[in-house]
Amino acid sequence: MIRIKLREAMDAYERRCGERLTYGRLAELTGLARATIESIGARTGYNATLEVVDRLCEALGCSPGDILERVDETPHRSPKERALGQ
Repeated sequence: MIRIKLREAMDAYERRCGERLTYGRLAELTGLARATIESIGARTGYNATLEVVDRLCEALGCSPGDILERVDETPHRSPKERALGQ
């Protein structure tokens, strides 16, 4: 599963720029609805489009690799077992 590390990216932005971003301010900067920003921040498995990721990266001054993380949900299974649905 891909996880969006929004809170971490917002914290990094604050350390870098000295400005604390709220979800409301980030919504203004990105043009995204505040509810979308809140969902991304609260829901681990939120399925964001590339456009949303791009807008977040632009507003936060980062790259997709800074806010996206692959989380293995079943670390005990091999890739072959996962591919076979086992």
